[in-house]
Amino acid sequence: MTPAALAELVRNTAVEVLSAKQLDTAVLPEVVTVERPRNPEHGDYATNLAMQVAKKAGVAPRDLATWLAEALTGKDGIDAVDVAGPGFLNLRLAADAQGQIVREVITRAAEYGNGDRYAGLKVNLEFVSANPTGPIHLGGTRWAAVGDALGRVLTAQGAEVTREYYFNDAGAQIDRFVRSLVAAAKGEPAPEDGYGGAYIADIAAEVLKAEPTALEQPEAERHETFRRIGVGLMFAEIKQSLHEFGTDFDVFFHEDSLHTSGAVAEALETLKKSGHVYFADGAWWLRSTEFGDDKDRVVIKSDGAPAYIAGDVAYLLDKRNRGFELCIYMLGADHHGYIARLKAAAAALGDDPAVVEVLIGQLVNLVREGKPVRMSKRAGTVVTLEDLVEAVGVDAARYSLIRSSVDSAVDIDLDLISKRTNENPVFYVQYAHARLSSLQRNAASLGIERGPVDNADLSLLTHEREGDLIRTLGEFPRVVNSAAQLREPHRVARYLEDVASAYHKFYDACRVLQPGDDQASALTVARLQLCEATRQVIANGLGLLGVSAPEQM
Repeated sequence: MTPAALAELVRNTAVEVLSAKQLDTAVLPEVVTVERPRNPEHGDYATNLAMQVAKKAGVAPRDLATWLAEALTGKDGIDAVDVAGPGFLNLRLAADAQGQIVREVITRAAEYGNGDRYAGLKVNLEFVSANPTGPIHLGGTRWAAVGDALGRVLTAQGAEVTREYYFNDAGAQIDRFVRSLVAAAKGEPAPEDGYGGAYIADIAAEVLKAEPTALEQPEAERHETFRRIGVGLMFAEIKQSLHEFGTDFDVFFHEDSLHTSGAVAEALETLKKSGHVYFADGAWWLRSTEFGDDKDRVVIKSDGAPAYIAGDVAYLLDKRNRGFELCIYMLGADHHGYIARLKAAAAALGDDPAVVEVLIGQLVNLVREGKPVRMSKRAGTVVTLEDLVEAVGVDAARYSLIRSSVDSAVDIDLDLISKRTNENPVFYVQYAHARLSSLQRNAASLGIERGPVDNADLSLLTHEREGDLIRTLGEFPRVVNSAAQLREPHRVARYLEDVASAYHKFYDACRVLQPGDDQASALTVARLQLCEATRQVIANGLGLLGVSAPEQM
């Protein structure tokens, strides 16, 4: 019996109890919460349903809990029910019912953990979107990992996710980039407000290779040549780096297209008609303070030119016109003000501000031998995606960046995540998968076959460590659901570490293969099924993180 099935059984039983007592069943929640108690001695699962609804039903919580315990006792799959404290229900499952979790995992295989919370929801997930003026730094690398994982988690819950990269190919930063390239091509120092690093010289050389006479062109033409070729080369490099990191995008949206297509002008006219902008001091202002911003924002300057936020409004309108029902923006720590202004933009367009969600990521710090790692060999001033991957590999880099909440800054110890020991979280999880894969190979070499899971007697899995592992596997769908709902893929990583821990404890306490036996016992087969279910859950979880599940290490 899975936690979801148990929750449904408890709710159905509560309906029966309240109806029999002529009490209002409408007080019951749509979904009953059942959780694993911190102390295993209290049972396999617990629920506070009686305490949650008793007052609304007009009865004492402990009385309602007692009635529920009596009604649940004897139900299929329930071994025992106890009332604790002011009205908690502690439930123990029958061994055969608990084994159903193993059966479901193996039957659903790669689909186990998936749900339908967001079935059919069209989601635009915009992340990374780093300016094409240099290699991706650590902040962008964190979003590359977390954003891709979030897309996978939302997809697992039925959403139709489009991964989008907003290509900032307009604005002052591009001009500084181009002036830096021209200076490097001439052999001059970078402009005071320009970009440094070996990559600038590399790209400048590539521009001259493609257009040998570029430096001889008139200034305006030369600027355009270096912009066209240089930005193209930089962005191609960014795309390739992301691809090698396991992060690919469905759409690369060019900021410049908003201006050349007339989308910005159209959005400004829409704003003027909305009532959410006003005219003052010769400019048009967005009422963003109504949504928590510290001040209203200018969208049309006094000279009639659009302010930067005008592009944001046009971009949001474009997303909505493309049919996206939820637009998630993943932005850096210095973009906190965007939450209010983007929601204000949605309202000004006549939309529900809830169609916009902004996730703010905090900083990443690298540490080696206890000291900060600050400099990149190539970028000169920052550590890049390539630097991190070169140091620890794609899997360790992605896992380490995903496993912490983006709300907090994270220190990544390069020495730790390079170790092939259980101290290293990604190794710990991947090693569990490799160990489980090896176990199945060893069984086959001994002539022991698991066979169809429906033929296994899973009621034999009665050891405390078996039960703990099974119940941990049963939590996976809830974890994925929560990770999607809260936009927190790190929950999957932390859960996988719990699975690995539960498996290692099980393996130490329960011998699976009996050397010398030429025929598997029913218990051996049941344990092999449990091991396969564990391997499957770890593989599914690592897949959601975009991390490989090795069969050998």
